Amino acid sequence: MNYVFYLFVMSVGLITALAAISIWSPRALWVKVGALTLVTLFLPVAYVSLIELLSRPKPIALEWGQRDLSKAVVLHADWREGESIYLWLRVSGIDDPRAYVLPWDQKQAEQLFAAQREAESRRTEVHVERPFGRGQEESQQPVFYAVPQSAPPPKVRPVNNTFIYQP
Repeated sequence: MNYVFYLFVMSVGLITALAAISIWSPRALWVKVGALTLVTLFLPVAYVSLIELLSRPKPIALEWGQRDLSKAVVLHADWREGESIYLWLRVSGIDDPRAYVLPWDQKQAEQLFAAQREAESRRTEVHVERPFGRGQEESQQPVFYAVPQSAPPPKVRPVNNTFIYQP
């Protein structure tokens, strides 16, 4: 969300540069007025489109910045059978959780559901390996699993118990 303002400022800068070029070029007056009209129409459209994208999950195939990520934590998952799988992921190195959408895959949905049930029974969390490194092969698809429950701390025997009489 922090980048929306900067993306909009860059859009305004670029469109202003294009408008300045079109205004100062030797063109007819109606072309210059048309360029200014297009600039004034572009600014609200760019702002609304950036704000609208904030509420939409990002397709996993379009995540190119985190392609080499080995695993992420699945905070929540939902699916529409036959359409898509929606994931809310916590990615290391990024402060805010991110929403992603996967194309529907029956095997992945079953794997995710089983991992969620197992994590709920263990009271742990669900992780996904290679969340963005998808390919055509089966081995390149994300793998969902429940984190194993951590081992309890080792028990320590009391060294000297003064309440037990030992002759």
